Amino acid sequence: MSFYSIVGFIKEYYPKYLGIKEYRVKECVTIHKVKDEWGIFCNFAPTPIVIDGIKFRNSEQLFQLMKFQDAEAIIDVYSANNPKMTTKKWEKTHRRSDWGKMVLDAMKFCLVKKYEQSEEFRKKLQESAGKYIVEDQSKFSKKQPDAWGVKLRNGLFVGPNLLGQFLMELRDTGKLDYTLPDNALDFIEILKNHESL
Repeated sequence: MSFYSIVGFIKEYYPKYLGIKEYRVKECVTIHKVKDEWGIFCNFAPTPIVIDGIKFRNSEQLFQLMKFQDAEAIIDVYSANNPKMTTKKWEKTHRRSDWGKMVLDAMKFCLVKKYEQSEEFRKKLQESAGKYIVEDQSKFSKKQPDAWGVKLRNGLFVGPNLLGQFLMELRDTGKLDYTLPDNALDFIEILKNHESL
């Protein structure tokens, strides 16, 4: 299993989220690219999030930064044009040791902040009412979808679809329950103290 896969973490720390879901295509709205109709559901969509005076371009940047406690990695990822790719450079040596225990809670936190701060996102979520939300990874080169999405199989979207599940819960209830360690947001203080940002 890839170092970057979260499947092992889900098995150990979030077993209730294990499993493969199936959705009829006609009953779904799909997340694929930011420019698509439902693109605002992408974590890369330009929906800024501000926490304690620090602005994050989108929920993806915020999520990637939550992996680190080391100032050098945090500043590099925050400054990067593509935080996801820059994160990969640091993860094997600098990822926080408890990341597996908090990874899904971190995603929930980021989605809740996006929901709270983006009216456009909230409105679009409500437009999807009555439909399933899936992250369509059918065009990804890997054979299986990762934990966040689905692939098209015989007229069905099939996969764990954790991102879609979280978005649907947020849409339908207006909240997501999460628990983060006390130091989960310490990286924000590092960013605040870095003069060149």
